[in-house]
Formats: sequence, C-alpha cells, structure tokens
Amino acid sequence: MAVEETVYGLRTEVASTLEEALARTREALKQEGFGVLTEIDVKQALKEKIGVDFRAYRILGACNPQLAHQALTRELEIGLLLPCNVIVYEQGTGCVVAALDPEKALEVAKNPQLADLAREAKARLERAVAALGRQ
Repeated sequence: MAVEETVYGLRTEVASTLEEALARTREALKQEGFGVLTEIDVKQALKEKIGVDFRAYRILGACNPQLAHQALTRELEIGLLLPCNVIVYEQGTGCVVAALDPEKALEVAKNPQLADLAREAKARLERAVAALGRQ
C-alpha cells in the first residue's frame, strides 16, 4: 500500500504483528536519520490508569537531531511541537503505521523560517512510511 495523506498525517498499512511493525518502523526511521526518543504503550497506560482495555497501540516520539537543532536555532519554543509522533497500532490482521505531517504541525508556528525544515522532515518521514508499505 502506498502512503496515504490524512488530515494531519502520513499513513500506511502493514501485514505484520505489532512487534514486527514496531521493529520495521524503528529501522525505517533510522534509515531517514530519525531516532526514537520515547515510546508510549497506550494499551498498557489506559489499563493501568483508568482500567479500560484498548487495542495494541504505541506512540513513538521520533526525532531527527540535525533538523531539530536547526528548528530550535530558528525558534526556541518550537520544542513544544517536537518530536514527531509516529503511531503503530493493530487493525484487523495487520497494523497501521502513521506519522505526523511536520508541515501541518509547524503551520501553527506561522514562522516561514521553518518551512524548509518541515518539508525536509516530511519528505524523510514519507519515505520511511512508504518503505513500510512495501512488503
């Protein structure tokens, strides 16, 4: 499946287990210069905090250090919009992987000095997501 653009993200479906999708996602991000700084297990958190069952769902906080440094140099408070969230969750017999579209996220800053960085981050994330859709 190709990359689908959603209202605020880039999305694909993968025919694999959650753990396989997570491993492949981390590797695809790494190939594009991103590291995963944080990982939130939403299913576990919801069970622990409010006692509800939810599907397997992870949020990865992905960061490209070079692009983040440039963005922070141009606008210090842009850290409020970092890192780029990437979600991986079970759906049917496979998983969905989706990444926040940096261009759409950084529109809120209304800073034209960030536009080129947002385009670059989006292109890298789009390649990473597209790589996952190719089996």
